[in-house]
Amino acid sequence: MGRWEPGAPDRLQQAAIELFAERGFDATTVADIADRAGVTERTFFRHYADKREVLFAGEAELQSVFVDAVVHAPARASVIELVSTALETGCRALQDARDPEFPRIRNAIIAANQALQERELLKMSHLAGALTDALVAHGLDDLPARLAAELVVSVFITSFGSWIEVGETRDLVTIQRETLEVFRTLSR
Repeated sequence: MGRWEPGAPDRLQQAAIELFAERGFDATTVADIADRAGVTERTFFRHYADKREVLFAGEAELQSVFVDAVVHAPARASVIELVSTALETGCRALQDARDPEFPRIRNAIIAANQALQERELLKMSHLAGALTDALVAHGLDDLPARLAAELVVSVFITSFGSWIEVGETRDLVTIQRETLEVFRTLSR
């Protein structure tokens, strides 16, 4: 049981989410998570620095998807095309990786804990910073790059929140397109 097992991160994440939903984040220990997943605490710490990070696994990968969409966009793409491309690519990747139930539960856990809310805000700040850097590298001046990056994050957060609402039937990409369209209508 102490050796590395290929499915351990997924089992640990599933166990953590279940326990956080049942007992609350603060009342759940790493030992509880490891026990529920059928691994040792040592195995847990091979994959995650602490129990918080179970909720934020994949952050770097998702950020990379958004940034790579900008990096690989055509050189002459307009700002709104870059924003749209980043959103489309990032939202599709998230939607393809998960159905909305897991993020819905994860979001409820985060909403119930102030420290986790702060960590989520930090994650979104990192995404905005990385997107700003990619947009500047793509040729935008700093201010338009920062505004465009913040737009991506804002549309993503709004769309994601709608996607995980109970009873929502639209997919994340569709919601994201509709949300971005609302922004576009503001400038008409």
